[in-house]
Amino acid sequence: MEAVAEPGNLAGVRNIILVLSGKGGVGKSTISTELALALRHQGKKVGILDVDLCGPSIPHMLRAQGKAVHQCDQGWVPVFVDQEKTISLMSVGFLLENPDEAVVWRGPKKHALIKQFVSDVAWGELDYLVVDTPPGTSDEHMATVEALRPYRPLGALVITTPQAVSVGDVRRELTFCRKTGLQIIGVIENMSGFACPHCAECTNVFSRGGGEELAQLTGVPFLGSVPLDPQLTRSLEEGRDFIQEFPKSTAYSALTSIAQKVLHRMPALLS
Repeated sequence: MEAVAEPGNLAGVRNIILVLSGKGGVGKSTISTELALALRHQGKKVGILDVDLCGPSIPHMLRAQGKAVHQCDQGWVPVFVDQEKTISLMSVGFLLENPDEAVVWRGPKKHALIKQFVSDVAWGELDYLVVDTPPGTSDEHMATVEALRPYRPLGALVITTPQAVSVGDVRRELTFCRKTGLQIIGVIENMSGFACPHCAECTNVFSRGGGEELAQLTGVPFLGSVPLDPQLTRSLEEGRDFIQEFPKSTAYSALTSIAQKVLHRMPALLS
């Protein structure tokens, strides 16, 4: 029987979601950020753990860059990104003296920081902890999975774009999940067409349907497609709440539908 870890600072975290992809540039940080916002608007209290150590972009997306991480008796206090304290964030970006500083670390130092992020951040009570990971199936992924494995329920969202090259890499990510015993919540196809901000028509700039086809071939749930949306891009650049400000957009409908499916799927991982 697998040992259960002492809950420690994760004692108040009810659900943990790993956001993964075998490919860089597919929008994991975008999906992590917007999923957190969508869950917040569903009345959930959400934390985001940014373990993309070499490309910590979520502080910018949530207009939290430059904020300081403080210490308490339980460890690090995450940064709250809203006045209501419904979204908290921890990222290596908060620990760099210069935002332009490159993280040039070897594996053991990265592993140590990931373990410290898991054990030493005082999250308090959370309905969901969303973990944004770097691309691929690297040492950082193994360190993250091993550190979080004892905590339940733990599930993976796998992100792809429609192109065959991306889908092929993401197929390997699904293999990684199965080899490491990660339960898969579902596949999301990002950048699935271009949503015109004037007429709302969606044009397939790259291609469409690769993520859904991959989900069918591998027997995992397909949670939905998110189009390229200029309003979403602008919101991320400016650190604004897209879910609140653009409820009539195509991407809004896609993201809120995905959040609803995540809310429905996560309790099933308990069984």
